[in-house]
Amino acid sequence: MNMIAANEVQVCMNEAGARRQPFLFGVDFELSEGFFVLDPLGQQEILFEVGGVSNSPMREGISGVLSEKMFSMNPMAYEVYREKFAVVREGLARGDSFLLNLTVATGLNTNWTLEEIFHRAQSPYRLLVPGRFVCFSPEIFVRMDEGMISSYPMKGTIDASVPDAERVILEDYKERSEHNTIVDLIRNDLNRVAERVDVKRFRYIDRLRVSRGEILQVSSEVTGDYYSRLGEIVFGMLPAGSISGAPKPSTLRIITQAERERRGFYTGVFGYFDGKKLDSAVMIRYIEVRDGRYYFRSGGGITINSDCRAEYEEVLAKVYLPFGNERSK
Repeated sequence: MNMIAANEVQVCMNEAGARRQPFLFGVDFELSEGFFVLDPLGQQEILFEVGGVSNSPMREGISGVLSEKMFSMNPMAYEVYREKFAVVREGLARGDSFLLNLTVATGLNTNWTLEEIFHRAQSPYRLLVPGRFVCFSPEIFVRMDEGMISSYPMKGTIDASVPDAERVILEDYKERSEHNTIVDLIRNDLNRVAERVDVKRFRYIDRLRVSRGEILQVSSEVTGDYYSRLGEIVFGMLPAGSISGAPKPSTLRIITQAERERRGFYTGVFGYFDGKKLDSAVMIRYIEVRDGRYYFRSGGGITINSDCRAEYEEVLAKVYLPFGNERSK
């Protein structure tokens, strides 16, 4: 798949949108490269599913024998994570950021292929760029339909097996503060491209099935009437606030200092336009191949009240395969 400059993706989205021509698009976190595919249902170079629409062929027995599959971690040492956390903590203490999403790459030991993971994944948003990465995201970026643009920031995760999990996550001070900050940021982003912006639903619970059971995710719905072209609207909100932080410009500078590596397509966005509606997702829950090795990218929101050890455990807890109740070794 030939990648193009991110600004070319924006132009292509505007032009195809004006013609009401279906397309698939994707852009990386740094807004440096992306892809754009016309008539995406008629090609098999990039496989995707967006909101129930997919070009993926049915693959019987794609996963092989589960007992022969393995999936385990080679996590970043806690001391290395603590160094990154310290950079973020300094930025928060200076007041350069109120909330920052710190991400890391976790090495994997697995004999699953990217293709097998894609075909078996249970997720509303799936994307496979062969030889590079697979994504199985639960997080909507924006939806546009009949003059309305909606975003669904997702912030706050808890294992559903925790006693009274829903009450615990909704009453957690840190999680509530993070979610409030992101909803306010997304509302401001939408105000740049839309009119009559409103928080339609606030802090509702989504239940997600994963390889180790079930997790609860806290989301909100923010809406507005859009009036600009598709590319301008989407790019006007990038990078996504839920996986960067607030305020964006100074927070992004801290992310660069702390993470010390490009995110690439991880935490970028991708989406599908059917000629009338556009649906898109943030590229989280993401496995990539680099130099022949697999890495699972994950992260979490950091505030001035965050505990380093707890945040480290959270990014590792997010390393999973979305295969329902089925488990790999």
